[in-house]
Amino acid sequence: MSAHRITPVPVAARRPSPWPPAAFWKALGSHLLIPLFLAAGMALAYLGAFHAPQPSNIPVAIVGQGPAADVFAQTLNDKAPDKLDVTTVATLDAARAAVKDQRIAAAYATDQTHATIVVSTAASPGEASAAEELLLPIAYQQHLPVTIDDVKPVPADDATGQGLFFLMVALSVGGYSSAIAIAAVTAKLGVAWRIAVSAGTALVVAAIGTVVAGPLFHVLDGNEWSIWLLAALYVFGIVTIGVGLHPVLGRWTTPVLTLLFVMLNVTTSGGIFPQNMQPPFFAGLSTFWTGAAWLDAARALTYFPGEQFGFDGLRLALWAVAGLGFIGISHLLTLRRRRAADDTVAATALEEETAVAAA
Repeated sequence: MSAHRITPVPVAARRPSPWPPAAFWKALGSHLLIPLFLAAGMALAYLGAFHAPQPSNIPVAIVGQGPAADVFAQTLNDKAPDKLDVTTVATLDAARAAVKDQRIAAAYATDQTHATIVVSTAASPGEASAAEELLLPIAYQQHLPVTIDDVKPVPADDATGQGLFFLMVALSVGGYSSAIAIAAVTAKLGVAWRIAVSAGTALVVAAIGTVVAGPLFHVLDGNEWSIWLLAALYVFGIVTIGVGLHPVLGRWTTPVLTLLFVMLNVTTSGGIFPQNMQPPFFAGLSTFWTGAAWLDAARALTYFPGEQFGFDGLRLALWAVAGLGFIGISHLLTLRRRRAADDTVAATALEEETAVAAA
């Protein structure tokens, strides 16, 4: 038999695919996951909280005595049962005092020639504006000229009344961004050093914000030292929570802190709209969230000297204690992980020695 030589047929060269390989898409998705989370979270938080503010049970008073005042107050309650909570006060002076003490948001007084709306923009610019919008149509229906009596106005250098709110935003960003840096640098140090560095950083961040808000832009009015200490406690809570979470969450620490101290914190603080103009979810959070506690306490120090803000201070302290707790828990988890890794290494070394001895 004669041997036949088989000539292989050349395989056509494959054309390179215009699409990147699967590994590229996996890596892209992994890197974009956090930015997409931040985009979705910011949109949901800010639009959810601010897109359609509605007044809810704003406390106002009608100035007057007797059946006529009571009927007028009840009529307003019936017309806007979910928006207003209307009571009566005897005199205009009593109404001014109640607004100044923040027992009510606004008061409405009339005589034969004009109407007066009593508000306090220092207590809450948003609430004062909402009260005016609800009470002004009543004066127009009565064909009375209106006087706005602002018994506690915001300072001239803080015309919008939101200077303290913007200071809180600066403190929040400085706090959670510092937490990431501190967690990375102090990862191999003990708990005491992590707490000490966190406290020192909180004092510095608070000092920067206080100097900018006080001597530079005059938002503060002689209460810089008190605001500095209050701000330091607020920032310390944020920093310690970030330092405590970082060993557990890793690269997810930044988005989680953004969720806690930007998405939820800014929207529930009452700096844009007060609690009784927020959707129920955000209004509920504002009762215990740290930004709302700081802003309420800072407003008391700045605009209402002598007013007690013990509950707000307690909330800030509890957030700081939670941060210390996170640092302690994450430290214990880190030690446990290290012991487990050391045990694994020791077991592997023992197996290798046993195998060598047996050979």
